[in-house]
Amino acid sequence: MENNFDFFVGNWTSRQRRLRKVLAGSDDWYEFPGSTRCWSVLDGAGNIDEVTFPTQGFSGVTLRLYDKAADEWSLYWAGSKTGISLPPVVGRFGGDGRGVFTCDDVYDGVPIKVGYIWSDITAQSCHWEQRFSADGGETWETNWTADFTRAP
Repeated sequence: MENNFDFFVGNWTSRQRRLRKVLAGSDDWYEFPGSTRCWSVLDGAGNIDEVTFPTQGFSGVTLRLYDKAADEWSLYWAGSKTGISLPPVVGRFGGDGRGVFTCDDVYDGVPIKVGYIWSDITAQSCHWEQRFSADGGETWETNWTADFTRAP
């Protein structure tokens, strides 16, 4: 079975950027490297990636599962410092090749919408970003991005 996330199977290096303060009007970003290994599971109905951030002292895992009947992906994140992040972000890839995935969550006691966007996908590179909205999706603040390059 071919799936929308087949492009990510393999090994990647990445340049990660994160906001130091989220939902605070900050523009203070910091950068760090990442290394990712991704593999397919369930005959292509899902995949798993493990990312390490050697300069940050933590790692994470993403489990992506495809619901064929709904034509939607559910993406679950678990970090070595934070544990599993629930609920999953859910969505799909559009005709423009961008994958948009969202969920309702709570950040520091504030109800938010969480969004992941996968874009600029080629055989050798791709872009991911995480964004939050504290006003029901009217405005969004991107707080984490990653630019991936396929590792040799």
